[in-house]
Amino acid sequence: MLELYTHPMSPCAQKVRIVLAEKKLEWIKHHVDLSQKENLRPEYLKLNPLGVVPTLVHDGRPVIESSVICEYLDDAYPNTGLKPTHPYQLANMRLWMKHVDNKLHPSCGALQWPLVMRPALMGKSEAEREALLARIPEKPRRERQRRLVKFGLEAPDVVDAVHVYRQTILDMEAALAQHRWMVSDAFSLADVCLAPYFQTVLQFGWTLMYEDCPRVADWFLRCRGRESYEDSVARDFPPEVQIDLLTKGESAWRTISTHLASSSDSRANA
Repeated sequence: MLELYTHPMSPCAQKVRIVLAEKKLEWIKHHVDLSQKENLRPEYLKLNPLGVVPTLVHDGRPVIESSVICEYLDDAYPNTGLKPTHPYQLANMRLWMKHVDNKLHPSCGALQWPLVMRPALMGKSEAEREALLARIPEKPRRERQRRLVKFGLEAPDVVDAVHVYRQTILDMEAALAQHRWMVSDAFSLADVCLAPYFQTVLQFGWTLMYEDCPRVADWFLRCRGRESYEDSVARDFPPEVQIDLLTKGESAWRTISTHLASSSDSRANA
Protein backbone atom coordinates (compact mmCIF):
# COMPACT_ATOMS: atom_id res chain seq x y z
CA MET A 1 0.00 0.00 0.00
CA LEU A 2 1.23 3.47 -0.94
CA GLU A 3 0.03 6.57 0.88
CA LEU A 4 1.16 10.13 0.18
CA TYR A 5 0.81 13.12 2.46
CA THR A 6 0.65 15.97 0.00
CA HIS A 7 -0.47 19.47 -0.89
CA PRO A 8 -1.48 20.44 -4.46
CA MET A 9 0.83 23.46 -4.69
CA SER A 10 3.92 21.94 -3.12
CA PRO A 11 6.56 21.43 -5.85
CA CYS A 12 8.15 18.69 -3.75
CA ALA A 13 4.85 16.84 -3.57
CA GLN A 14 4.20 17.45 -7.27
CA LYS A 15 7.40 15.73 -8.33
CA VAL A 16 6.56 12.63 -6.27
CA ARG A 17 3.07 12.58 -7.75
CA ILE A 18 4.60 12.75 -11.25
CA VAL A 19 6.71 9.68 -10.47
CA LEU A 20 3.66 7.82 -9.15
CA ALA A 21 1.80 8.73 -12.34
CA GLU A 22 4.68 7.79 -14.65
CA LYS A 23 4.70 4.35 -13.04
CA LYS A 24 0.88 4.16 -12.98
CA LEU A 25 0.87 3.30 -9.29
CA GLU A 26 -2.24 3.45 -7.14
CA TRP A 27 -1.97 5.42 -3.92
CA ILE A 28 -4.02 6.98 -1.15
CA LYS A 29 -3.96 10.76 -0.78
CA HIS A 30 -3.77 12.56 2.55
CA HIS A 31 -4.16 16.33 2.14
CA VAL A 32 -1.98 18.45 4.44
CA ASP A 33 -3.14 22.06 4.73
CA LEU A 34 0.13 23.98 4.75
CA SER A 35 -1.55 27.37 5.12
CA GLN A 36 -2.91 26.19 8.47
CA LYS A 37 0.41 24.55 9.39
CA GLU A 38 -1.09 21.06 9.63
CA ASN A 39 2.41 19.87 8.75
CA LEU A 40 3.50 20.91 12.26
CA ARG A 41 0.87 18.90 14.13
CA PRO A 42 2.34 16.26 16.48
CA GLU A 43 0.74 13.36 14.62
CA TYR A 44 2.33 14.48 11.35
CA LEU A 45 5.72 15.16 12.93
CA LYS A 46 5.77 11.53 14.07
CA LEU A 47 5.77 10.57 10.39
CA ASN A 48 8.02 13.37 9.19
CA PRO A 49 10.14 15.03 11.93
CA LEU A 50 11.07 17.84 9.51
CA GLY A 51 7.44 18.89 9.23
CA VAL A 52 7.37 19.16 5.44
CA VAL A 53 5.46 17.53 2.60
CA PRO A 54 5.48 15.11 1.02
CA THR A 55 5.73 12.00 3.13
CA LEU A 56 5.36 8.62 1.46
CA VAL A 57 4.14 5.72 3.57
CA HIS A 58 4.84 2.35 1.96
CA ASP A 59 3.40 -0.67 3.76
CA GLY A 60 3.26 1.34 6.98
CA ARG A 61 6.82 2.69 6.80
CA PRO A 62 7.41 6.40 6.16
CA VAL A 63 9.91 7.64 3.56
CA ILE A 64 10.74 11.36 3.66
CA GLU A 65 12.53 13.95 1.51
CA SER A 66 11.06 14.25 -1.97
CA SER A 67 14.17 13.43 -4.02
CA VAL A 68 14.81 10.40 -1.83
CA ILE A 69 11.18 9.36 -2.30
CA CYS A 70 11.52 9.68 -6.09
CA GLU A 71 14.58 7.41 -6.16
CA TYR A 72 12.94 5.04 -3.67
CA LEU A 73 9.92 4.64 -5.94
CA ASP A 74 12.13 4.13 -8.97
CA ASP A 75 14.04 1.40 -7.13
CA ALA A 76 10.95 -0.23 -5.63
CA TYR A 77 9.01 -0.16 -8.93
CA PRO A 78 11.64 -0.46 -11.70
CA ASN A 79 9.06 -0.63 -14.49
CA THR A 80 9.21 2.58 -16.53
CA GLY A 81 12.65 3.38 -15.12
CA LEU A 82 13.37 7.07 -14.61
CA LYS A 83 17.11 6.87 -14.00
CA PRO A 84 19.72 6.66 -16.76
CA THR A 85 22.01 3.65 -16.75
CA HIS A 86 25.15 5.50 -17.89
CA PRO A 87 27.17 6.56 -14.81
CA TYR A 88 27.89 10.06 -16.15
CA GLN A 89 24.24 10.72 -16.98
CA LEU A 90 23.24 9.36 -13.58
CA ALA A 91 25.70 11.69 -11.87
CA ASN A 92 24.32 14.66 -13.83
CA MET A 93 20.78 13.65 -12.89
CA ARG A 94 21.71 13.72 -9.22
CA LEU A 95 23.50 17.05 -9.60
CA TRP A 96 20.30 18.59 -10.96
CA MET A 97 18.28 17.01 -8.17
CA LYS A 98 20.72 18.38 -5.61
CA HIS A 99 20.50 21.83 -7.18
CA VAL A 100 16.72 21.68 -6.91
CA ASP A 101 16.83 20.66 -3.25
CA ASN A 102 19.55 23.06 -2.14
CA LYS A 103 18.87 26.16 -4.24
CA LEU A 104 15.77 26.10 -6.43
CA HIS A 105 13.34 24.85 -3.80
CA PRO A 106 14.15 27.56 -1.21
CA SER A 107 13.99 30.10 -4.03
CA CYS A 108 10.58 28.87 -5.12
CA GLY A 109 9.40 29.08 -1.52
CA ALA A 110 10.56 32.69 -1.27
CA LEU A 111 8.51 33.58 -4.36
CA GLN A 112 5.41 31.48 -3.75
CA TRP A 113 5.10 31.57 0.03
CA PRO A 114 4.31 35.32 0.40
CA LEU A 115 1.51 35.02 -2.16
CA VAL A 116 -0.06 31.72 -1.13
CA MET A 117 0.81 30.89 2.49
CA ARG A 118 1.41 34.29 4.10
CA PRO A 119 -2.20 35.59 3.83
CA ALA A 120 -3.57 32.84 6.09
CA LEU A 121 -0.93 33.55 8.73
CA MET A 122 -1.56 37.28 8.53
CA GLY A 123 -5.16 36.54 9.49
CA LYS A 124 -3.94 35.34 12.87
CA SER A 125 -2.68 37.40 15.77
CA GLU A 126 1.03 38.10 16.04
CA ALA A 127 1.26 35.75 19.02
CA GLU A 128 -0.48 32.96 17.10
CA ARG A 129 1.80 33.46 14.09
CA GLU A 130 4.93 33.33 16.20
CA ALA A 131 3.73 30.26 18.08
CA LEU A 132 3.25 28.42 14.78
CA LEU A 133 6.54 29.57 13.27
CA ALA A 134 8.42 28.62 16.44
CA ARG A 135 7.37 25.01 15.89
CA ILE A 136 9.23 24.72 12.56
CA PRO A 137 12.00 22.20 13.32
CA GLU A 138 14.76 23.55 11.06
CA LYS A 139 16.21 26.94 11.98
CA PRO A 140 17.02 28.15 8.41
CA ARG A 141 13.47 27.43 7.24
CA ARG A 142 12.01 28.91 10.42
CA GLU A 143 13.97 32.16 10.07
CA ARG A 144 13.24 32.41 6.33
CA GLN A 145 9.50 32.13 6.95
CA ARG A 146 9.72 34.74 9.70
CA ARG A 147 11.31 37.15 7.21
CA LEU A 148 8.69 36.34 4.59
CA VAL A 149 5.89 36.90 7.10
CA LYS A 150 7.36 40.22 8.16
CA PHE A 151 8.38 41.62 4.78
CA GLY A 152 6.46 39.62 2.17
CA LEU A 153 7.93 40.12 -1.30
CA GLU A 154 10.19 42.83 0.11
CA ALA A 155 12.16 40.19 2.03
CA PRO A 156 15.82 39.93 0.95
CA ASP A 157 15.23 36.25 0.16
CA VAL A 158 13.12 37.27 -2.84
CA VAL A 159 15.97 39.05 -4.63
CA ASP A 160 18.23 36.03 -4.28
CA ALA A 161 15.40 33.72 -5.36
CA VAL A 162 14.87 35.53 -8.66
CA HIS A 163 18.60 35.43 -9.37
CA VAL A 164 18.75 31.68 -8.65
CA TYR A 165 15.79 31.05 -10.95
CA ARG A 166 17.33 33.06 -13.76
CA GLN A 167 20.71 31.34 -13.50
CA THR A 168 19.01 27.95 -13.37
CA ILE A 169 17.11 28.77 -16.56
CA LEU A 170 20.32 29.79 -18.35
CA ASP A 171 22.11 26.62 -17.22
CA MET A 172 19.17 24.52 -18.38
CA GLU A 173 19.17 26.23 -21.78
CA ALA A 174 22.82 25.24 -22.20
CA ALA A 175 22.18 21.65 -21.09
CA LEU A 176 19.22 21.24 -23.43
CA ALA A 177 21.40 22.21 -26.38
CA GLN A 178 23.13 18.84 -25.87
CA HIS A 179 20.13 16.50 -25.62
CA ARG A 180 16.34 16.39 -25.73
CA TRP A 181 15.83 16.11 -21.96
CA MET A 182 17.93 17.39 -19.07
CA VAL A 183 20.62 14.70 -18.93
CA SER A 184 20.02 12.63 -22.07
CA ASP A 185 17.47 12.01 -24.79
CA ALA A 186 15.29 10.18 -22.26
CA PHE A 187 12.95 11.68 -19.65
CA SER A 188 14.45 11.18 -16.17
CA LEU A 189 14.14 12.17 -12.53
CA ALA A 190 16.09 15.33 -13.38
CA ASP A 191 13.15 16.46 -15.52
CA VAL A 192 10.63 15.28 -12.92
CA CYS A 193 12.31 17.29 -10.18
CA LEU A 194 12.71 20.49 -12.19
CA ALA A 195 9.29 20.70 -13.87
CA PRO A 196 7.21 21.62 -10.78
CA TYR A 197 9.32 24.72 -10.22
CA PHE A 198 8.25 25.97 -13.64
CA GLN A 199 4.64 25.28 -12.71
CA THR A 200 5.14 28.00 -10.09
CA VAL A 201 6.34 30.42 -12.78
CA LEU A 202 3.45 29.45 -15.05
CA GLN A 203 0.69 29.72 -12.45
CA PHE A 204 1.69 33.28 -11.54
CA GLY A 205 2.06 34.36 -15.18
CA TRP A 206 5.80 34.98 -14.92
CA THR A 207 6.83 33.13 -18.09
CA LEU A 208 8.81 36.18 -19.23
CA MET A 209 11.49 34.76 -16.93
CA TYR A 210 12.39 32.26 -19.66
CA GLU A 211 10.98 33.80 -22.85
CA ASP A 212 14.50 34.28 -24.28
CA CYS A 213 15.38 30.62 -23.64
CA PRO A 214 13.46 28.69 -26.31
CA ARG A 215 14.87 25.28 -25.38
CA VAL A 216 13.64 25.68 -21.80
CA ALA A 217 10.23 26.86 -23.02
CA ASP A 218 9.97 23.84 -25.35
CA TRP A 219 11.17 21.48 -22.59
CA PHE A 220 8.50 22.68 -20.16
CA LEU A 221 5.82 22.46 -22.86
CA ARG A 222 6.81 18.82 -23.42
CA CYS A 223 6.79 18.15 -19.67
CA ARG A 224 3.27 19.57 -19.44
CA GLY A 225 2.22 17.46 -22.40
CA ARG A 226 2.98 14.22 -20.59
CA GLU A 227 0.00 12.32 -19.21
CA SER A 228 1.75 12.10 -15.84
CA TYR A 229 1.93 15.88 -15.57
CA GLU A 230 -1.69 16.35 -16.55
CA ASP A 231 -2.86 13.73 -14.03
CA SER A 232 -0.68 14.74 -11.09
CA VAL A 233 -0.20 18.50 -11.43
CA ALA A 234 -2.41 20.27 -13.98
CA ARG A 235 -5.68 18.79 -12.68
CA ASP A 236 -5.06 20.44 -9.32
CA PHE A 237 -5.36 23.86 -10.97
CA PRO A 238 -8.98 24.29 -12.09
CA PRO A 239 -9.93 27.55 -13.85
CA GLU A 240 -10.96 29.40 -10.69
CA VAL A 241 -7.64 28.57 -9.01
CA GLN A 242 -5.71 29.60 -12.13
CA ILE A 243 -7.47 32.97 -12.19
CA ASP A 244 -6.75 33.58 -8.51
CA LEU A 245 -3.06 32.70 -8.87
CA LEU A 246 -2.63 34.80 -12.03
CA THR A 247 -4.17 37.75 -10.19
CA LYS A 248 -1.74 37.29 -7.31
CA GLY A 249 1.15 36.92 -9.73
CA GLU A 250 0.20 40.03 -11.68
CA SER A 251 0.26 42.14 -8.53
CA ALA A 252 3.72 40.81 -7.68
CA TRP A 253 5.25 41.04 -11.16
CA ARG A 254 6.62 44.55 -10.75
CA THR A 255 8.78 43.37 -7.84
CA ILE A 256 9.82 40.16 -9.62
CA SER A 257 10.64 41.93 -12.89
CA THR A 258 12.73 44.54 -11.07
CA HIS A 259 14.84 41.80 -9.50
CA LEU A 260 15.02 40.02 -12.85
CA ALA A 261 16.36 43.18 -14.50
CA SER A 262 18.97 43.59 -11.77
CA SER A 263 20.04 39.99 -12.32
CA SER A 264 20.57 40.71 -16.04
CA ASP A 265 22.49 43.89 -15.22
CA SER A 266 24.76 41.99 -12.83
CA ARG A 267 25.65 39.44 -15.52
CA ALA A 268 26.27 42.17 -18.10
CA ASN A 269 28.70 43.91 -15.76
CA ALA A 270 30.48 40.74 -14.68
